[in-house]
Amino acid sequence: MLRAPGTNCDVETAFAFDTCGAESERLHLFRLLEQPDLLNRFQVLCLPGGFSYGDDIGAGVIFSSQLRSRLSESLHEFLQGDRLVLGICNGFQVLLKSGILPGGAETWPPAADAERSVTLTWNDNGRYTARWVNLVVESQRNVFLNGIRQLELPIAHAEGRLVVSDDDIIDSWADHNQVAMRYGIRTNGENATERSEAPQYFPLNPNGSVADIAGLSDPSGRVLGLMPHPERFIHATQHPQWTRLGLKGHGAGLQIFRNAVDYFK
Repeated sequence: MLRAPGTNCDVETAFAFDTCGAESERLHLFRLLEQPDLLNRFQVLCLPGGFSYGDDIGAGVIFSSQLRSRLSESLHEFLQGDRLVLGICNGFQVLLKSGILPGGAETWPPAADAERSVTLTWNDNGRYTARWVNLVVESQRNVFLNGIRQLELPIAHAEGRLVVSDDDIIDSWADHNQVAMRYGIRTNGENATERSEAPQYFPLNPNGSVADIAGLSDPSGRVLGLMPHPERFIHATQHPQWTRLGLKGHGAGLQIFRNAVDYFK
């Protein structure tokens, strides 16, 4: 769990990995900047949620600039190996703005003058939004999403709206199985989303992301970035309707972490 000033989801994210049999470590960014070779000790790099550097000049901007400028070589070696990368909420923002996503090892490190074709910006409603959402998994190539077709998770963000410079980019992602998950409800057991005429104050897509995209994968399937928080649904009792729905045992979010651990078994 690579944390920075303002990260606040690293403890519960570490707990989720440990629950699945991993041995996690919460590593501060400053320590990694001092010793970049520390990254070689790990199989999974996770960037947890929170508000790194207070999101003072934009969500994930400062954190991502440090990855590009000071850790590009170490991250290049990490991405080239048989390792996994997970970015949750603010971590997803960092992965996008650093250039690790959408191309992963294929495009890292990005050229100094490279222009980003995708980013995460302010929600359509212009404010911080926290609620539960339904998600449809579209990429079965991604390691973290193996065997998952749909799930419900909480979101908590202000800058979660994914935007692209050209709509053709989405077609390219679809061709390479990079659209990891979308906001929506599965219908008839098919890999499709239902567009509801829900009231504007409670839409299926909570932030206005293009093509209802809630998460992205790299082409290899070893990198995942998503706005919802799987670490906040690892126990059934964390669901707001757990008694009404009769939920017991583990929450649906735990499978994402279990898949990462099982990948190395």
